[in-house]
Amino acid sequence: MKETPQQYTQRIIGNVEGKESLAVQATTPKKLERLIKGVSTAKLRKRPAPDKWSVNEILAHLAETEIVGGFRMRLILGAPGTPIPAFDQDAWVISGHYEKRDPRKSLEQFRVVREANLALLKSLTPEQWKHYGMHAERGQETVEHIARLYAGHDINHLKQIEAILDK
Repeated sequence: MKETPQQYTQRIIGNVEGKESLAVQATTPKKLERLIKGVSTAKLRKRPAPDKWSVNEILAHLAETEIVGGFRMRLILGAPGTPIPAFDQDAWVISGHYEKRDPRKSLEQFRVVREANLALLKSLTPEQWKHYGMHAERGQETVEHIARLYAGHDINHLKQIEAILDK
């Protein structure tokens, strides 16, 4: 059974309980780099099961969702209360041909966009952290909440990659 948007949020936010979201986000690119170091592209492209993403697909997903997160936060900061569209991540995997991407290039894209997003977040005033948008599926989300979600999302996918690579 597929989880609801609210169940997803609870699960992902649960990953960062007691952790500082920006610190988690700052360490993720290096953790990913260590996990895939020396692993062949063929192994990174192998799905652990037909309905489960490969490490390569996860890396491409992280790169693209980092763009989405940065866009959402910038929308909110520029027009507080703005609507935030949802997207179908599984459709993006297929339509974006994630399976064909170079995993190391996806990681590099993720790292560069993450650095830009962290620089933005570190520049915000306390008031700006409270600005929010209205997510199409999850309702009101502040910039602070989005930052926590992305940190929890990182942990979720780091665990998946560790399990796939058995590290």
